[in-house]
Amino acid sequence: MTQIRLAIAGAGGRMGRALLEAGCLDPGTKVVAALEVPGSPLAGRDAGELAAGAKGVAIGTEPAAALAPADVLIDFTRPAGTMGHVAACRAAGKALVIGTTGFDPEQLAAIREAAGAVPIVLAPNFAVGVLVMLKLVDLASRALGPAYDVEVFELHHKLKVDAPSGTALKLGEVAAAARGTTVAKDGVFARHGVTGERQAGTLGFSVARGGDVIGDHTVYFLGTGERLEITHRSASRATYAQGAIRAARWVAGRPPGLYDMDDVLGLRG
Repeated sequence: MTQIRLAIAGAGGRMGRALLEAGCLDPGTKVVAALEVPGSPLAGRDAGELAAGAKGVAIGTEPAAALAPADVLIDFTRPAGTMGHVAACRAAGKALVIGTTGFDPEQLAAIREAAGAVPIVLAPNFAVGVLVMLKLVDLASRALGPAYDVEVFELHHKLKVDAPSGTALKLGEVAAAARGTTVAKDGVFARHGVTGERQAGTLGFSVARGGDVIGDHTVYFLGTGERLEITHRSASRATYAQGAIRAARWVAGRPPGLYDMDDVLGLRG
């Protein structure tokens, strides 16, 4: 069996370490490169210090060098770093899996443009359970209709820098689309002081940060006399890492295009 050769960005972070471990354990993939930011104390060290299976892979700081032996780069870092990796993948003609969130509209437009040259899988969440949750939210929103208020809640660790999470936004987008509207039009992201009554048709978002919580998401559908709660809780980053490795195996050799996990799992259509 031919193994897909992986480069892992942000190797020293918690998610990067989970990706290194997952990439080494999967029989269909091989970690051939690990990346960190210039000036990182990990630069030049052996990735085997982070994940035993990656022994012999030096941690580098130059994307072009890391991409040379790789088929796919997996990036769960921060928007500014990811955009540099997008440019490097485009220049090298290499596929990319992106789990970073918090992009602004210009950055998303640049990713879409790059996908015209190389295959990219972009998803706010790579946990298979979350993908099922998205389908359930779509079903519930269509079935319950506008008589039920929609609220999205998310909780993450204290080091997360963007809010709401990309997954929370995606959940809201799915619920809104099922009702023929958008988060941009009807999303409510702040409530403080005398806000007045809740406006019909709006979708509320609330955020909590603290501790080392990997990620909890709940979508509430609140009607008269009842409420429906659809919840997903992540207990380990391994769930995201395994989904990203699955995406890397899938996207290698694909034609240029912007894909998501529905494509990877065959749920499109």
